[in-house]
Amino acid sequence: MFLDESGFLMAPLVRRSWAPAGQTPVLYQRGAHHRKVSAIAALCVGPHRDSVHFYFRLHPTDIAAAQVIAFLRALDRELGAPWLLLWDRLNAHRARRTREFFLARRWPPTCFFPSYAPELNPVEYAWNWLKNNPLANLARLELDSLAAEARHSARSLQCRPSLLRSFIQHSPLFLRLR
Repeated sequence: MFLDESGFLMAPLVRRSWAPAGQTPVLYQRGAHHRKVSAIAALCVGPHRDSVHFYFRLHPTDIAAAQVIAFLRALDRELGAPWLLLWDRLNAHRARRTREFFLARRWPPTCFFPSYAPELNPVEYAWNWLKNNPLANLARLELDSLAAEARHSARSLQCRPSLLRSFIQHSPLFLRLR
């Protein structure tokens, strides 16, 4: 299982788009607005390396140890099988509260990716795809509508197993899928 966090900003990620000749596309947004929707997600490879699933949760605040622990509890109930967790060195992952949580539960060990190596984590490719495809040029004036659009896009990604597999295959990790 690969885990990572990201955020979706109110300001749009501007990308090239198409418009009728002579009609320049205009994106309206609130100026100097730094609110965002935080997200945590896991890309899980099935026990026989034949399936890939994408699980996510959105939060109106930054991701901290409490949100990571709640996500892991829910994910453990959903998976119902032993798992190995690979994630980056975010402070919430290394926090005392998170370490105590793992020790108290006697959960499987976790492994950290090397520092400054986001290309190893396949979830980074999922965030990149979401931000550069369905959410590109998306300017929302309300945080609720941004969250709804991010949720819709992430749910549609859950239904695309071939795309999820491509994120793992694109990573330089030595993991073969069936």
